[in-house]
Amino acid sequence: MRTRLFALLTLSLACLGTAACGSSTPAATTPVDPNACPPGQLCAAPTPTMTAPAPTATAPAPTATATTSNATPLPPLAGAAVTPVLTGMASTEAPGMKADGSPFAGQFKEGDTLEQPINIQAGKCYTVVGASIGGITELDIQLVAQTAPLPPVVLAQDSTTGPQATLGGKGQCFRNPLPIGGPGKVILKATKGAGLAAAQVYVK
Repeated sequence: MRTRLFALLTLSLACLGTAACGSSTPAATTPVDPNACPPGQLCAAPTPTMTAPAPTATAPAPTATATTSNATPLPPLAGAAVTPVLTGMASTEAPGMKADGSPFAGQFKEGDTLEQPINIQAGKCYTVVGASIGGITELDIQLVAQTAPLPPVVLAQDSTTGPQATLGGKGQCFRNPLPIGGPGKVILKATKGAGLAAAQVYVK
């Protein structure tokens, strides 16, 4: 009986001396996290990893709206050859009126336009005369109201034909019926032919 008990005790001690009784292979160990908090201690919560936000697409900058004016603008002195013609036209088409600003001139191809901003004053009356030299055979003038965000509105246009044009001539000037003024523009167009043209606005 003692011999059997001793044998069981010996076998038990032998099993405790190995990782697993009956096996010479050591048991796998779990890797130790170096950042783990030791047992029994208070540790700060781990800082969350910040991820950069995905880049957002940037909308392209709005482009400026192109003007319909495509003739080559010229300085007033460049239109000096047309100025005597404009002055002669004003004596008959706009008597008693005064010039509103300086003449504006441009070099035109057929179909080109040239725009001149003006301030259409309340209750005022407007006449515009235009003349050309070169090969322009049909010159036209329009007076347009340009009040954003409303679309442009044609207030008056010439009814003449040929290389010279008059809007509101001989006492038929365009009168602003509104009690307030507003922005506008004069459009000079070489409807047929090409060459140099100029125009002058008169007001009373």
